[in-house]
Amino acid sequence: MEWQKIISGKRLGLENFYEENKDDRSTFQRDYDRIVFSAPFRRLQNKTQVFPLPGSVFVHNRLTHSLEVACVGRSLGNGISRRLINKYPELAGTTITDTGNIVSAACLAHDMGNPPFGHSGEKAISAFFTEGKGMALKEQLIQVPAQWSDIINFDGNANAFRLLAHKFLGRREGGFAMTYSTLASIVKYPYSSIYAQSRHKFGFFDSDSDLFRRIADELGMIRLSGPEEPLKYARYPFVWLVEAADDICYLLMDLEDAHKLRILTTNETIGFMMSFMNEKERAHAHEICSMVADSNEKVSYLRSKVVGLLISECTEVFLQNEEAILNGSFSGSLIKHISDIPCKAYREVSDISVERIYRSKDVLDVELAGFQIISTLLEIMTDAVLHPAKEYSKLLIGRVSSQYEINGPHLYTKVMAVLDYISGMTDVYALDVYRKINGNSLPAV
Repeated sequence: MEWQKIISGKRLGLENFYEENKDDRSTFQRDYDRIVFSAPFRRLQNKTQVFPLPGSVFVHNRLTHSLEVACVGRSLGNGISRRLINKYPELAGTTITDTGNIVSAACLAHDMGNPPFGHSGEKAISAFFTEGKGMALKEQLIQVPAQWSDIINFDGNANAFRLLAHKFLGRREGGFAMTYSTLASIVKYPYSSIYAQSRHKFGFFDSDSDLFRRIADELGMIRLSGPEEPLKYARYPFVWLVEAADDICYLLMDLEDAHKLRILTTNETIGFMMSFMNEKERAHAHEICSMVADSNEKVSYLRSKVVGLLISECTEVFLQNEEAILNGSFSGSLIKHISDIPCKAYREVSDISVERIYRSKDVLDVELAGFQIISTLLEIMTDAVLHPAKEYSKLLIGRVSSQYEINGPHLYTKVMAVLDYISGMTDVYALDVYRKINGNSLPAV
């Protein structure tokens, strides 16, 4: 891959049209704005990040997380583009200057495909088809292995690409009509679900593979699979920056939330934040903290300092491995290649987070409830699409948006429509539908 060729402002579904900018925004800034004003992005405000919404104490949800990741991604992208232009003066004035805009737009959209209740929602969908009543559909779907693999490995990353690029009923070609570069930057795992195996990670559903092939080939992404094999590509370079921004925010913001919810003490949280710094940086941080009495303010300051430190570290890793990133040989995330002190701290805090935060009782309770809700909704909705003539099925299908092909010609199309419908729900809406279906609540009259 080459810097001069890998950025394209071509829009999916609008390849034969040229949209001249009518304002001062670049075409990639328009991607960012298009996402912000979309309904799926707004719905992220009612999707759990890690902690259940605890009432009076504000913690992160998927919306605030995505906004923060976009800020970090913009900083990473801008830093990379400046350094690349210094290294290659011929890139000055090219679209490489839009790296920050591309990465921030992709960061903004990276979680839009996540189902309700976070990763437990993904697990519930996969489990329904591998352990639950959905197993009965295997014989009908396994005839196209990639289609069965899509369903049993359901992944929010692939669903984000589908949400943005798929042509739903009544909608235009190309979905959101995003630029090729922004769409490529979202796909963290650029391969078919056939390659997912035990990790349950892949980049696009079988129904959307031709769309991804079109984008990848236009951008000069390196294809790793043969002509007759399921698609597999090397990562698009900016994906590393989107992933790094997510890694930085995920760990540090969860740490801050755990402090606000008193899962971690102030001293513990400050100690974890300080562990990322060298001796000189810690001395300066202690001096600033001594001037502040409010514990939340201290933690907030330290979090911002560590974010800046990790942005700098990941920028250096990206530039040091530029050649490997472009030729597709780089492996592992950027955050795993940072210098010794912050790398050791990142590993230790990650371990503590699993033990003290992600496995806390409140988080597990939400995951348990979410698993039950998603499993129940899948059971009744798949039964409805298999037996649409039943009176109860008609009532259920009547709830589904007309954009989803719930009455599609193939079972795969119908099941994907069910997944589109359920994965698009917020936590609150999914709970509301679950209660009504079970007769636990009725609409107000």
